[in-house]
Amino acid sequence: MRPKRTEPVVLPERIEGADGILLRRWTPADGEGLNRAVAESADHLRPWMAWIAQEPISIAQRQSLIDEWNRQWASGGDAYLGVFLDGRIVGGCGLHRRIAPDGLEIGYWIHCGLVRRGLGTNVACLLVKAALAVPGISHVEIHHDRANVASSGIPRKLGFRLLAEEPDEPEAPAEVGIECRWRLEKKRRH
Repeated sequence: MRPKRTEPVVLPERIEGADGILLRRWTPADGEGLNRAVAESADHLRPWMAWIAQEPISIAQRQSLIDEWNRQWASGGDAYLGVFLDGRIVGGCGLHRRIAPDGLEIGYWIHCGLVRRGLGTNVACLLVKAALAVPGISHVEIHHDRANVASSGIPRKLGFRLLAEEPDEPEAPAEVGIECRWRLEKKRRH
């Protein structure tokens, strides 16, 4: 008898936090605002984010990308979420199924006008709580290049442990090609 095939659980599409923070799936209507936030933050993101090399893209291309993200999400794939503060787009984040069947990698970026105010840490904390509540998920990871020293602060603050620093091909201009992998595991009840 063939084992029953199970599809991955659909990841959270809306995560509400305190102080007016909302993480939710992007919609095509967000295309123009997302384009603006990315354009305003491009110089800040360019050293560390490989995807920024494809920017700028048109609003129609952005809306098509959002549609693709939502199709992936609906079939149990990654969750690409906007970061909203009091209704305004202030960044992006995601839960990604690229590390292990029982693990999720989280990623995030914050608008350049709001960095160093704790928003990134708050977003990461919300993502961690949501990820570890997903059935079958036992751990969450954050990955960044060693040269991105600022990025190491968030996993440290949230209690992640550094798993490894391994050679990796640089993907963005400021990267040195050493990937830092941080992990936080779900606490097991005895």
